[in-house]
Amino acid sequence: MALAVHEAGKTIPDALAEVREAIDFCRYYAAEAREKLKTLDLPGPTGETNVLRMEGRGVWCCISPWNFPLAIFTGQLAAALVAGNTVIAKPAPQTPRIAAEGVRLAHEAGIPKDALILAPGGPETGAALTADPRIAGIAFTGSTATAKKIARSLLDDEARPIIPLIAETGGINAMIVDSTALPEQVVADVITSAFGSAGQRCSAMRLLVIQEEVAERMIEMLCGAMEGLVVGDPADPATDIGPVIDDAAYDKLMTYRGSKQSNWLKCVEVPSEGRFVPPTLIRIDDIEQLQAEWFGPLLHVATWEAGKLVETVRRINAKGFGLTMGLHSRIARAADVVEDEAHVGNLYVNRSMIGAVVGSQPFGGEGLSGTGPKAGGPHYLPRFCVERVTTIDTTSAGGNASLLSLEEVGHGI
Repeated sequence: MALAVHEAGKTIPDALAEVREAIDFCRYYAAEAREKLKTLDLPGPTGETNVLRMEGRGVWCCISPWNFPLAIFTGQLAAALVAGNTVIAKPAPQTPRIAAEGVRLAHEAGIPKDALILAPGGPETGAALTADPRIAGIAFTGSTATAKKIARSLLDDEARPIIPLIAETGGINAMIVDSTALPEQVVADVITSAFGSAGQRCSAMRLLVIQEEVAERMIEMLCGAMEGLVVGDPADPATDIGPVIDDAAYDKLMTYRGSKQSNWLKCVEVPSEGRFVPPTLIRIDDIEQLQAEWFGPLLHVATWEAGKLVETVRRINAKGFGLTMGLHSRIARAADVVEDEAHVGNLYVNRSMIGAVVGSQPFGGEGLSGTGPKAGGPHYLPRFCVERVTTIDTTSAGGNASLLSLEEVGHGI
């Protein structure tokens, strides 16, 4: 937890959740491997046996992000290892120490050192690993641009086998609020979803879309709630929001935020020293104005017209991202409509949009937000395996035949 606080800038509650999630991944994938990766006897015609085996692919390259430097890091390598592979784990260059401690503990627990190798470094290290033809699979969490670059590189070498890429990327994650929603609940969930972890979650809300009739009052309440946020030292238990990860992120967010100053509805005071980006509520004229993911505590707010829920969801879908979406409504039919229309991996109704739970809320997106399968879900482990079937004809023209043991044959093979 201390490493997560001091290296990744996580608050103490976020650091605790980070360790818990890493533990959950280990336990869940161990249980899933026992259940899902069994050798199966398959039915066939009389006189034939068929056996399906799930086996490891070989060496996996696991590239993890800085925003979950232990949980996602551990989840990737645990899944690959339990499926029978070896792993080269490349953490984000911003958080190498917590990754090194995770690998040290894994070796201490009995994982062979040559089965799990840490490869710290920047983009050059990642590019060298993904380009190596000995790599049999890649698990990646990071930006959409980097995921596309990796995908293209895997196809450039004509002689290279086609290997799986499991990618989880970002999103322009929107929450839709209608006139029946409970304002206090909406505000609490918006604060958590947009500003928790300094907005540095893949699932964090970037866009709030409120029905016109209740927008003014809802925004007024939200601005009031923002006044209570405490931004500062993540090691202080009183802190709600810590710093952003590095100078590059700080400069990018502050430059964009400054360009939108005329549209600020509310911003929170922050310490003058340190990489603290003020949580800011920014008004935009329409949904289409927001075209990029801004990975920090910046929330954009727009409105939608009554009777145009389906159109609103489709306008959000048109951005091409498909990670998370939220809905606040007390109309059951509204939830059904959004569920039918939304092209997202994770839809959250009447709750916050962050905090997916391993085993019960598998996490991952579609479109520009990832390839699937979902981390922490029942379909994840088989992607790390190859399926092989052995079919044996147990009959012959002259009668029954069977495979002989080495002892029966009387010599070795």
